[in-house]
Amino acid sequence: MPIDLPFPSLTDHADAVTLPAPERAQVERIARGLVARPPRPIDDPVWLEAAMTLSATLPARLRERLRRFRHDAGQDGMVLLRNLPIADEALPPTPNVPGSVQRLATVPASVLALVAFQIGELFAFREEKSGAMIQDVVPVPGMEHYQGNAGSAALTMHVENAFHVNRPDYVALLCLRNDHDDLAGLEVACARRALHHLSERVRAVLSEPRYVTAAPASFGAAGGAARPHALLTGSQEDPDVRVDYTSTRPLDGVAAEAMAELGRALRQVSRSVVLRPGDLAIVDNRLALHGRSDFRPRYDGRDRWLQRAFIQLDYRASRALRPGGGRVVHGG
Repeated sequence: MPIDLPFPSLTDHADAVTLPAPERAQVERIARGLVARPPRPIDDPVWLEAAMTLSATLPARLRERLRRFRHDAGQDGMVLLRNLPIADEALPPTPNVPGSVQRLATVPASVLALVAFQIGELFAFREEKSGAMIQDVVPVPGMEHYQGNAGSAALTMHVENAFHVNRPDYVALLCLRNDHDDLAGLEVACARRALHHLSERVRAVLSEPRYVTAAPASFGAAGGAARPHALLTGSQEDPDVRVDYTSTRPLDGVAAEAMAELGRALRQVSRSVVLRPGDLAIVDNRLALHGRSDFRPRYDGRDRWLQRAFIQLDYRASRALRPGGGRVVHGG
């Protein structure tokens, strides 16, 4: 059960936390101080070390809420932070090229890094967005129906990098701009709620290694051969979930029926959150799937723009795939 915060200055409704003006100003001061520190490249170990150190100076109430979320992601598997400093008037045009990332320190990217370090370790994949720590999620002309961050058609529900043994524990999505119509929704569905809609027989099938998940084309041979895995693992009463409804394939008819039943349960409990500038959604990638409703980009420099970061709790688990102890995972 989620634990209510004893701090009255934070507006906290279930999984949404709105920072009051004084704490927003404090976060902005810290972020601007981080932007001003050389070297400016975000992926530089010195900058990341500074971000990790300064994250401990975030407002105490915010740090407390993040710590509680790390302990228990609640029934929705997500926390939503609102009223973070973005300064929309100072933003450049929304990028619209494939593989767009944020390489130089900015206030939004610094806010994202500061918050991420209060949950775990920032990391990235070499084969995805060239290993950048802070990645742009923007629509790209000609990729409207692409099932990925460059598309604008409805994005199928999925666990991020479900194929990978070192997939993120959390996915953080910071909104810099929403779409012109203010309609695009982040879809989130938590396994904790979906399980109540599944029979014991279906749950038993989903707990057996009767599924494979292919790596995206960007990983190529580095993704390795797909190995059979279960969709539900760990505690029987509170399992983790591992499925991507675009790239996960059942190995037999019974498994297919169970996977379809899980999909129906997830749709039944899914929530849609329209992110607005200054909103940061952090999804527990072990418990919840996420996707996106469709929207219509105009490619005029004011399209929807999120920045994304991956967070890992057990940093040692990926050490064999991080040459030199860096933050970039190589291969699968």
